[in-house]
Amino acid sequence: MAATTATPVRKKRPDDTKLAILFIAPALIGFLVFMIWPTLRGIYLSFTKFNLLTPPEFNGLDNYIRMGQDPVFWNSLVVTLYYVVVNIVLQTALALVIAVMMQRLTKRTWLRGIILTPYLVSNVVAALVFLWILDYQLGIGNKVIELIGLDRIAFLADSNWVIPTVALINVWRHVGYTALLIFAGLQTIPETLYEAGRTDGASEITMFRRITLPLLRPILALVLIITVVGSFQVFDTVAVTTRGGPIDSSRVLQFYIYDMAFGRFQFGYASAMSVALLVVLVIITFLQYRLSRAEQSDLA
Repeated sequence: MAATTATPVRKKRPDDTKLAILFIAPALIGFLVFMIWPTLRGIYLSFTKFNLLTPPEFNGLDNYIRMGQDPVFWNSLVVTLYYVVVNIVLQTALALVIAVMMQRLTKRTWLRGIILTPYLVSNVVAALVFLWILDYQLGIGNKVIELIGLDRIAFLADSNWVIPTVALINVWRHVGYTALLIFAGLQTIPETLYEAGRTDGASEITMFRRITLPLLRPILALVLIITVVGSFQVFDTVAVTTRGGPIDSSRVLQFYIYDMAFGRFQFGYASAMSVALLVVLVIITFLQYRLSRAEQSDLA
């Protein structure tokens, strides 16, 4: 009589769908309530005349036509673009240098903590501190400039200096965080590539150009997307230090939107400008992503 072999019974894999939904639900609810709903509400209000005192009144494309004819809006957009360029160039260049120095010269954790410290300070506090430091009459910054034999500079009261100064304040606060993002990307580059470069007699500058920068491209693309989007949303530093002055030379788009909404209660027009800013950011992000080929890595 032939022996019969029992076939093993496969255990049914438990269904974790309900548990997954339970864990995702809080974040999903928060995203829908605080992101999706305000965005949809803002798009709707951009086609209305709304001042909080009366119900929204649909006015079609009037807000967008007004925006196209508003010289202050276009000036705010130009000022914002100027700030973004100055901020991104300085912040990315400094962060890249700091990250490479951390990678090549030191591995100390406490040093990375010191570099990240300014990021832990709120924008409002940082703006207030620099407002005192750079004060034309009493600021220690101008005292130092005077001691070395130069004329005092009205950093936050001169239209030629105000945007670079605001950009430098935000660079000081964010450069450590950006450097750590780039430093994390540097960790993914195999050390064997640098050893091969040294064997071939390549200098540090040559290895930086031929190895580091090409292999760091996806991380740099991510950093640029994050910093560009964040730079377009600059508000608190300007609100604390200059309030858009002198003569609208620092009236960035976010501050103009805030002034229209909460200063003049023109929420419909402010919503239209917010939608325009959203469209600009979507286009810029898409172009950055495509041109930088952020989804591709030379390490693969």
